[in-house]
Amino acid sequence: MRRKDREITDKIKIDEIMKQCHVCRVGFNDDGKVYIVPLNFGYEIKNNKYILYFHSAKQGKKIDLIEKNRNAGFEMDTGYELVKNKIACGHSALYKSIIGNGLISIVHGDEKIHGLKLLMEHETSQNEWDFDESMLKAVTVFKIDVTELSCKEH
Repeated sequence: MRRKDREITDKIKIDEIMKQCHVCRVGFNDDGKVYIVPLNFGYEIKNNKYILYFHSAKQGKKIDLIEKNRNAGFEMDTGYELVKNKIACGHSALYKSIIGNGLISIVHGDEKIHGLKLLMEHETSQNEWDFDESMLKAVTVFKIDVTELSCKEH
C-alpha cells in the first residue's frame, strides 16, 4: 500500500468498517479477464481469518467461473464523501475501503445454511432465520476464504 498513513490494521476497526459495507464486488478470473459482480454478503472471522459468504442462482456465469478457477478478488467500500475545492486537482474524497483476495468455493449442507444466516444477519441485524427446503434447493451459496486483505481510510 502506497499510503501507509491511511492503512488500517486494527482488526476491530476493520470489522467495524466491514459491518458498514453492504455490497461486496467480487472479481472472478475469466480466462485472463476479470468478471466483476456486486453482491450482498455475510461474513465471519474464524481462526483469525475472514470468510465471506454470498448467494446466487444455481446456474450462470458466476457458478461456471467458480468451477473453473478458485482464485477471486473482492472490494467493498463505505462512507464516500466528496471534499470540494476551488481548483479541480484540489478535490479529494473521504472513504473507507477493504480489498483482498482469496479462494472461492461452493458450500453445501449445514455450511450453506450457516452462510445464508450470516448473510441475513449482516443485512438485517437478525440471526434467527429458517429456510425451507425449496428455498435451499433454489439457491447456491459460495464463500471466499480470504488469504489477503487490506483496509484503508481517508
